[in-house]
Order: sequence, then structure tokens, then C-alpha cells
Amino acid sequence: MPGIVIVGAQWGDEGKGKATDLLGSRIDYVVKFNGGNNAGHTVVVGNEKYALHLLPSGILTPGVTPVIANGVVVDLSVLFQELEALSARGVDVSKLRISANAHIITHYHRTLDKVTERFLGKRQIGTTGRGIGPAYADKINRVGIRVQDLFDENILRQKVEGALGVKNHLLLKVYNRRAITVDEIMEDLLSYTERLRPMVVDASLELNRALERGENVLFEGGQATMLDIDHGTYPFVTSSSATSGGAATGSGVAPNKLDRIIGIVKAYTTRVGAGPFPTELFDASGDYLRAKGFEFGTTTGRPRRVGWYDAPIARYTSRINGVTDFVLTKLDILDELKTIPVCVAYEVDGVRHDEVPVSQTDFHHATPIYEEFPGWETDISGIREFDDLPENARNYVLALEKMSGSRISAIGVGPGRDAIIVRHDLID
Repeated sequence: MPGIVIVGAQWGDEGKGKATDLLGSRIDYVVKFNGGNNAGHTVVVGNEKYALHLLPSGILTPGVTPVIANGVVVDLSVLFQELEALSARGVDVSKLRISANAHIITHYHRTLDKVTERFLGKRQIGTTGRGIGPAYADKINRVGIRVQDLFDENILRQKVEGALGVKNHLLLKVYNRRAITVDEIMEDLLSYTERLRPMVVDASLELNRALERGENVLFEGGQATMLDIDHGTYPFVTSSSATSGGAATGSGVAPNKLDRIIGIVKAYTTRVGAGPFPTELFDASGDYLRAKGFEFGTTTGRPRRVGWYDAPIARYTSRINGVTDFVLTKLDILDELKTIPVCVAYEVDGVRHDEVPVSQTDFHHATPIYEEFPGWETDISGIREFDDLPENARNYVLALEKMSGSRISAIGVGPGRDAIIVRHDLID
């Protein structure tokens, strides 16, 4: 009865889609349990590259049932754009399931996200402006609109009226924007109802029954641990629970049914948006990693901030998530480097910290303490066995494993779906 969770173990963009794809035909369900279309997975299948934003990456694997669970906020326009684009490329999307309890991103959420971020000026969080935060805020404030509400027009109108009552005052009096009418929101939302209806299910019930049948269910986290609303670099975080604990609350599957927790880490580190980033590079090394790793957002196209591998971050995320296995991605991006620094600790006001400081102020001012490793200076993209890697590449992986708190079970050596070295089975 394996329930397997995949989470990002840095600040996102680690290559979670590749790990999902690795498990491939052994998985029966792939579940997106948090976030919305504010992040993306890029999956390469043969010569085809797919950029997914809202849909679980498992939708590309024949025979897998993809599920958008209750912890997700759904932009219906994005949902159907992605489905239509995949269908046009010959991908079967007929098995998609959507939780009746998932919340919906509306036009007013997107509007508020953009104007609020601009209003913050220098204190901007760095959101994508896609309405994710305002939709989650409405959920917590109990004025959100859920998927199931679209099938009762009277209830839907009451909820839209209630939500717009306060929001229009903000738009008019604070942000100097026009009011949004109830009718325009109703017209937009109801236009999706009939297309949506066949996909909507009691996702918690279906997933629990699948686990009881002994099927393999993979829970695919959006964003990453360091962007988690509780455990990330608050307030420079996302609005949802991006850790393994979020898989339970975001899907309706109990924690004792989650058997394997897989953390995804890059062989270096990236993040987008504002917030502390101790190993960030502003020199030629940073430019090299960004260009060689093509570090630009799947969803936004924004250049990512880049830095060296941060072992204290990996230990922290291993502990928070209960990581049983790491998947190390993009090792090949380091192929040409003569030496590779790794952050092993921090210095804050002359004091060494071997773990992530609990104080956000200390973390913001943390200076990385590096240990340097010799590079391998050769192309490893065609290698499929760990023992065939150059000695310096093996030593680098083993050093990261020792520092990071969990075993490294697979290593990505290229963008292709088969460009991976498996050291330990991720299911058995």
C-alpha cells in the first residue's frame, strides 16, 4: 500500500517532474496536493518538451490517473488551456480527476494579487500575480469558492456577492481601481461548469480506496520546503503547505498511509522572488550556472537566482519532511567546473551555525562557510551507472549524501527522461 510523496527540498524548480516520470508505469495515481499555476514542471519525453503549470506531471504517463486534490487552488481558464494544449499534442487527458473541495481562483483574485504587490513597492514578496495568495486567503477567511459551488448557481451567487462586498471597497478606495461586478464573475465561472462536471470527484475517497487496493499513489508537491507557508523563509514564501505534511491535509489521505518521502535537490541551488539566499552568486559562476542549467522560470520566464549547494538547507528539509530518499538533479550542469564549492555551515556575527538559524534576521545575514571539491571536467550525460561516474563526481555525490541527512537514491545527469542514475529503488 505505498503512498509516495515527492517534495522540493530547496526553493523550488529542483526537477520534481523528472522524479515523477522516473517512477512512470509503476504508479497508478499522481496527485497534486498544493499550490496552483504559480509553478511549473518541465518534462522531456523523447524529443518533446512539456511545460505543465497546474496539471500533475503524471498526466503524461499512459495509464496513470492524475488528480488535482483539495489543497490546490484552481484557475479554470488555465486548467482548460493546458488540457486543450495537451490534447492537441495527442496526450490522453480523459482520466483527470478534480476534488470537489478544491478552491477556485477568480478574476478578482488575480486583480488583487497584482495591485497589492505593486502597492507594496520595495516590500514586494515576488508573487507571480496569478491570484494564488488571495485565493488561499479567502479559503482561510471562509469566503472562498470551491469547485462544488459551481453546480449550485444560487449558492455560487451568494458566495461571489459576499466575497466582492469587501474586495470592491479595497479596489475602489485603496487601489483606485474599478469595481468588479457579480454578474461578470458568475458568467465567467458558469462557462466552465459542464466541461468541469465529469472530472469532479470525492478525491479523498478515491485515493484511499486505491491505496486499500494496493495501488501506488504518488503525491506531487508544488513549490518546495523553503517556500512552505509554515516552514519556509517567511514571508517570502508561497501560500500553501509544500512539505510532506501538506500531502495529507491537501489530499485527505492520512499520514500513516505515506510510506516513502522523496526530496528533490539540485546539485546547486536556485530560487525565484525575494528573500534570503545565503549561497547566492552575483559573479561569472552564477552567470554560468544560470545559462548552462537554463535557470528561467517554467511559468514566468523570470531568471532564477542561483547559488552553490547548501547542505544545512538539505538537512533542514530532510528533517521537516522525514525524507527517506533524495533525488539529486542536474549533476551534469557542473561538468565543466574545475572546483565546486559546497556550503557546509554559516557564519552569523562571528558565530558558526551548522544548522539553519531559527531567526529570519540571522538567516538573512548568514555568510556561507564553504568546502571545495574538485570537479570532474568531463561530460557525464551518457552515464547510467553510479560506478561509471568519474571518481570526483562520485565523491561529490557521496559528500552531499553524508551532509544532507538522507541517502541519495537517484541522480539526474541530463534533461531526457532516461538521463538518470538509480542507486536505490524509490518504491521497494
